[in-house]
Amino acid sequence: MTLLQFRGARALSDFRLDKLLAQLQRAQAGVRALTAEYRHFVELRSAPAPADEALLARLLAYGAPPAAPQPGATLYLVVPRIGTVSPWSSKATDIARNCGLAGLGRIERGIAYYVRGGKRDARLAALLHDRMTESVVASFDDAQGLFRHVPPRPLAQVALGTLEEANAHLGLALSTDEIVYLRDAYGALRRDPTDAELTMFAQANSEHCRHKIFNADWIVDGEKKERSLCSRAARCSPTPITPPSSRGASCVASIRGPTACTRRARSARTR
Repeated sequence: MTLLQFRGARALSDFRLDKLLAQLQRAQAGVRALTAEYRHFVELRSAPAPADEALLARLLAYGAPPAAPQPGATLYLVVPRIGTVSPWSSKATDIARNCGLAGLGRIERGIAYYVRGGKRDARLAALLHDRMTESVVASFDDAQGLFRHVPPRPLAQVALGTLEEANAHLGLALSTDEIVYLRDAYGALRRDPTDAELTMFAQANSEHCRHKIFNADWIVDGEKKERSLCSRAARCSPTPITPPSSRGASCVASIRGPTACTRRARSARTR
């Protein structure tokens, strides 16, 4: 496996840089300047031919040229969260392969922040990245962790009596009633759940997918409203144009539409 790096364009506008610099200065008074540029990391299955490397350089040359490096600045390299594949990477990798780079493993992109003044500080790193989707490393070599290949772990059984501990350890964010439901359901099945099953259940019943909090009681100034916020959103159109064919507990619904016909072009032989 071969890893290549390509310096990229400016990552942020002057407006965004000024706004971010002000936040950094509030966290650490010694900070004086900030620049940001993209950095591309390319995983190849073998050493590239000169033509392939030139093609990669052309594909990754876009945007405004980066600012000149600041001497003495501290590097905060923000990359996609280690162990994940970013949406940008999926699209960029597909494009590069369609351009003939068959030996390409993956392309990832990070943002190199150069902070001049002050000293390395976890508070600054926290302001420069989203910890849910990104990681911060201190050098370009550390970005190799993006391409660490880990073999799949075997399924693990989770004892029903330890669901609360698994909820915290795996970060499932299950509510108390969901844990009770799981304990009853798997008790009836006479077996313990696997960690994969618990993760899928947590995702399907997450706030993002189910809007559980939206459908909770809506209390304003101590007064409980007749309808929840979710039901109010569902009733924002009192006279829907077409009735929904189905509706779940969340705001997702499919709408019954007109029947469409499909036409196929005849081949030249049958015209």
